[in-house]
Amino acid sequence: MRVHVIHAHPVETSFNRALFSATVESLEKAGHKVDALNLYEEDFPAVLTREERLGYHDIPNNLTLLTLPYVERLKAADALVFVHPVWNYGYPAILKGYFDRIFLPGVSFTMEGGGDRGRLKPGLGNIKKAAFVTTYGGDRWRTFLMGDPPRRIAMRWGWVTFQTRPKYLALYDMNNVTQEQREAFLGKVKAEMGRF
Repeated sequence: MRVHVIHAHPVETSFNRALFSATVESLEKAGHKVDALNLYEEDFPAVLTREERLGYHDIPNNLTLLTLPYVERLKAADALVFVHPVWNYGYPAILKGYFDRIFLPGVSFTMEGGGDRGRLKPGLGNIKKAAFVTTYGGDRWRTFLMGDPPRRIAMRWGWVTFQTRPKYLALYDMNNVTQEQREAFLGKVKAEMGRF
């Protein structure tokens, strides 16, 4: 399988970067062809411009010179893995910007009837598997009380967008876990990606 791995963390020495590296290495070791994308290293411009928003539903003109290479990588993939932290109970801004700018009408969905009205139809039938590998600063209980928005969005949006149930691997309370707990989670991620 061709697996597109998308990473969103600015610090190269972070545990999240170690998760990204382990994900890529484990997938490659399992025989997958990996297309790794580090949004920070590529300096991905996350802000949706006024012009892009005005032309958002204008297919195929909504693809720009900037977005087209990312869209082509997305459409070439058989599977997706997102590796990111959860900050303030949400996605890092650069990852949210990636979703806003790349998961466009005509790419990840179309509106039956055209324009911005009608019934949403998923557009990424090429994606057979999806996974999210993430870390939370908050503990599981506090995150549960907040509704765990990143998990809910990943699972519901993932199901609708990819028409497959994503795998969700999360390490909660990142600021207080022990080295042994981090190593155990890293091992879990390697094992899951090894049989992805």
